[in-house]
Formats: sequence, C-alpha cells, structure tokens
Amino acid sequence: MGAEERAAERRARSNRSTLLRLTLIAGVLLVLVLVGLRLMPGSPLASTAAAKWGEPSGPAGPTATTPGRPATPTPTPSPELPPLPVAPTNVKIDKAGWWNWALMDTRTGKISGSANMDETNPTASMIKAWIGADFLRRADEKGDTPSDTRMNQVSIMIRDSDNNAAQTLYELNGGTASIKRLISICDLTDSSPAADGGWSRTALSAGDTARMGACIADGRAAGPQWTEWLLDEMRAVRGVGNFGIRKAFPAAEQKTIAVKNGWVDRQREQRYTVNCLAIGDGWTMAVETRYAIDLGYTYGAKICEDVARQLRAASDAT
Repeated sequence: MGAEERAAERRARSNRSTLLRLTLIAGVLLVLVLVGLRLMPGSPLASTAAAKWGEPSGPAGPTATTPGRPATPTPTPSPELPPLPVAPTNVKIDKAGWWNWALMDTRTGKISGSANMDETNPTASMIKAWIGADFLRRADEKGDTPSDTRMNQVSIMIRDSDNNAAQTLYELNGGTASIKRLISICDLTDSSPAADGGWSRTALSAGDTARMGACIADGRAAGPQWTEWLLDEMRAVRGVGNFGIRKAFPAAEQKTIAVKNGWVDRQREQRYTVNCLAIGDGWTMAVETRYAIDLGYTYGAKICEDVARQLRAASDAT
C-alpha cells in the first residue's frame, strides 16, 4: 500500500469516528429532550411520565383541574323546604252546589287545587282586599299620605266588610281600571272585570284568588309602604265576616292568618255566593262556592272550613 493510500484510509477512519461521536451526542440530546418534555407541566407527555414514575396519571380528586379549564364545582344539594301546615290532597265535600279550591306554596309559586280551580265565581266582598291594596299602593306611588278618613275607610272595609267604604274606594281607584290592574300586577290567568262594572261581580277563579293572595303577601299589591299594615287589617277581620279557612286552625294560629271573605245572596239568581281567601306564612288558600239561596251563608262558610281541614290533615299525614 502506498503512502497516499494509507493517508486516505486514516482520513476515512477519522471521518467514521467523528460521525459516530456526533450520532451518540445527538442520541443523548434526544433522550434528554424527551425526558424534559415528560416532566414539564402541561406537556402532552406529562401523564406518561407520571405513570412511569408511579404517580397518578389522571386527576387526583375532585379538586384536580385540566390546565386552561376552570375547576368543576361539586353540586350543592338544594336545602329542603320545611313542610307547610297545609298540603294538597283529594278533597271530598258531600254538599250540594258548586265549589272549587286552590292552594299556593308562595315559596315556590306552585299551585295545586281542584280540577275546576280555573273556573270563576263572582267575588262578592272578597275583592275588597284588592280594592284596599290598590288604593294604598297608588297613593304611595303618587307620594301622597292618605287622610285619616281614607285610612279608616280601608280599615272598616277590610275588618267589617263595609260596602259603602268599598264603593267609595273602588270609584277612587277608577272602577274597572282597578280590576284590570289586579289582573296585570298579580299575573292572573282566568279572571275578568264584571260586565256591569261593579266590584262585587268581579269574576275570579280559585287559582287566581290564591295568586291575588300571594300578590298581597309579597308587596306587589299594596307596595312596600302599606303591605304589613294591610295584612294586619286582614288578620283583624271580625264579626260576621270572620269565618271559613282560618277556623280550621287552632285558636292561637288563627290570629296569624290574614283573611278576606265574601258572601252575598243573589235574589235575581236565587243563589248564594260564598268565597274565602286566606294568607298564611308561606301559603295562600282560596275556596269558592255557589248554591241554592235557601241554604244560607253558613253553608258556604262550612265548605271553606271543611276544605281547609282536609288540607291541614294532609300536611299532618306527610
């Protein structure tokens, strides 16, 4: 082998050695890069590295999060509402005539009642609760303070069911316009003003009467200034108008329940109409009746009380 051939072979061996060293260095660098990626937070290879090193590859518990996404909160169960002293049930009344009833849980807005609870009945004096509320709210909206005379009219209209006071206040409210406000403000669905424009023939269903009671209780009807005052007047109903729903409760509880009842003997139709509204803590109840005039108003009053007793018994049974 000549000198030139030996020199060429030495250069070739040197080049192969250099290439081998470069290949080894590149391999080491690649391994280091892969290991770094596995350990880097957020790397797609991180879970593989964790599993390889004996760590959990998924979320460690309910507080673990995926990078870039908010933690999913653990649902908190809604607190269970305490039972009311009344509950819906299959009410049975063995009496002649027409009647319906409705019960509203004012905490949830749920209404239960008879199959015909959306049928209407002339309100008679039961509508006086709204007449008083409408008068007081409108006065407050105008920035007016009603006179002692007007406040006394509202009081005797509610407590004693005074018809003259009701007529005066109804006219001050604009008559039929007041009933239209009732339907709008209290979200009634079945009811309408009387064809003759009078307050006592306003057509309300039991369901809408329960809604009206809720509207009075939550302040929409009378406004924040007068709501508690009006409810206190309704709790103070006395004399012949103190009958019906709250009589189904123990004496100590009766004074906490606001009521407004209506009763009238319609001579032309030879029919008695008796209606009952009650507002309790977390609930409202309505019962409506009509039947032959010769049965008297206590007949309807007893139906109101009987319905309430059955709804009370249903609560005790749950």
